[in-house]
Amino acid sequence: MLKATYSSSQNFPLSVLLLPLVLTLIGLIALFSISVNQFGVIAITAFTKQLLFMIPAIGGFLIILFIPKYLIHKYIYLAYGVILLLVTVPFLLSTIAGTHRWINIGLPVAFQPSEFAKWIVVVSLAKYLSDHNLEIKKFPTLIFPILIALFPAAIILQQPDLGTALILLTPVFPMLYWVGSRPFHLFILMAPIFSIGTAFHNVSFTSWAIIMGIIIYIARPNLIFGIVLYFVNIFLGLLAPLLWNGLRPYQQKRILTLFNPELDPLGAAYQTIQSKVAIGSGGFIGKGMGEGTQTHLKFLPVQESDFIISVIGEEFGFITIAFMLVVFALFILKIVNLAYHSKERFAGLVLIGIATIFLSHVFVNTAMSTGLIPVKGLPLPFISAGGSFLLSCYVMVSLIIKMGMETIE
Repeated sequence: MLKATYSSSQNFPLSVLLLPLVLTLIGLIALFSISVNQFGVIAITAFTKQLLFMIPAIGGFLIILFIPKYLIHKYIYLAYGVILLLVTVPFLLSTIAGTHRWINIGLPVAFQPSEFAKWIVVVSLAKYLSDHNLEIKKFPTLIFPILIALFPAAIILQQPDLGTALILLTPVFPMLYWVGSRPFHLFILMAPIFSIGTAFHNVSFTSWAIIMGIIIYIARPNLIFGIVLYFVNIFLGLLAPLLWNGLRPYQQKRILTLFNPELDPLGAAYQTIQSKVAIGSGGFIGKGMGEGTQTHLKFLPVQESDFIISVIGEEFGFITIAFMLVVFALFILKIVNLAYHSKERFAGLVLIGIATIFLSHVFVNTAMSTGLIPVKGLPLPFISAGGSFLLSCYVMVSLIIKMGMETIE
């Protein structure tokens, strides 16, 4: 029979709790600065809402912390089924902000089920891979684990929410590698993405074709399989124009303006341009709290969530951004360290999956704010405003502590 036992209190991963609290404090300070108008009066805006969101976040943290791990392990498939239903519910309701991402629960705020799908998919995948004790040496064994993440991702993509859909898929490959999947098999799965992504630039596509050929040669698969794999990916690259036409106009503009912002400086590239101006104008130490012109003159859009790092850069400087990124790095490395020393396959997989989610969010949000990738609308963990996301982040913190302290017997 499964039961949960706790390690000694000396093994409590205190930094796993303290580091997110530091990040949350940085976020609250930035949101406070945003929320103070020219007369110094705090409006009922992002700051006060985020303070209220801390209540369910702490509640969710404590609930997960006191649920025995064996119950999470036992009923996670049920939670997976529930979240699949919940991410379809918004399609039956009226749109909010032009999308079907939220469920209106009759309060001034709405509930976003896709935020909870992230960690539920990770735990479900961890259960499948650990329960079956799979020998991930053959390619067909990779299919079902990928489908676990692909089903909710496909639904969320139709909301539309490309950023969250991609985040759902990112933990799959590290988790498969963690249980012994051959790197070449993971390469087979990822190659089509690179083939399509590089096809819009001749030099990039040619370079990728050469690299792909070298990897296949080094891996030395069956000759016919290797040839088929190579030319299938080349063919996918040639089909890229058809896939391009399948993108929505705003998605095409975001990609085009990534390489040439001057194509639409007042439209698709506006957010990125203003974000870079804000970060650059802040310099090393920033302009000071409440002194950001890009922020307070409303040049910077979605500043409380997607572009919160731009607010931090303008008002508190590069030194604060650097400190924030160091805290994120320590936090993620701590999770990976717990996974490495975990004696259980299930716990280790959950930890690696959650670490990947946090890393993906930090990378995408930072790269998006600095114009390195197209705008995806992904918030910064613990810092960006948003009730569902904050709650989900603290649930994942609770899972990290639980996986680091408990063992299933």
